Amino acid sequence: MIQLLFFLVFVEAFVAFLLMVKIGPLRELVMNGLDQVKMRKGTVLTIAGTMSVILFSNWVSIVKIQNKGAKIGTMTPMDQVLWRTHLLEASLMGFSLYLGFLIDRMHHHLQKLINLRKNGGSKKEVEKLEAEKLQLKENEDKAKEEVKQLQKEISGLTETINKIKLESKEKDKKIETAEAHVASLQKQSADLLLEYDRLLEDNQTLQAQTKTRHF
Repeated sequence: MIQLLFFLVFVEAFVAFLLMVKIGPLRELVMNGLDQVKMRKGTVLTIAGTMSVILFSNWVSIVKIQNKGAKIGTMTPMDQVLWRTHLLEASLMGFSLYLGFLIDRMHHHLQKLINLRKNGGSKKEVEKLEAEKLQLKENEDKAKEEVKQLQKEISGLTETINKIKLESKEKDKKIETAEAHVASLQKQSADLLLEYDRLLEDNQTLQAQTKTRHF
């Protein structure tokens, strides 16, 4: 799931980059592709709605895990892993939806700009659209910075998850060793009790024999 979301975010960022920068015929190809996608508006809205529902579900899970940790005072290693996984998925989904909206607006304004140029639109309207395009470019730059920041956070979360898994394995090994030691001590205790009973019985036997000889 996370790998798929990463792929989707990078594809959307690449599409947005091609809409901003004219590289040969690539912008026209992207525009035509987006026109085809918008013809299936129902499918796009269904996918966006599904992602929104999953995003909401992840946030609910995050809140539940936080509340559980607040009640017991700390979060178990498994809850920490689940919390970070849900947070990462929610962040990627939210950013993907944001990029999708940004691409839709860029496509809309570029299409409008192309139509205005074809129809000999007024210079003021063209300048307005150019300003909107510049604003969208600034938003895209901010989005790229957020992607870089998100990648850093993901790297840190991955290291933390690996560390937690390693600590959990070490704790499991310590528990197994302690259980084996307890079992060994229990066996030694049982052997000592048997030896004590045997010695006590021998002592009683000797006392009985001593009394018999005395008489």
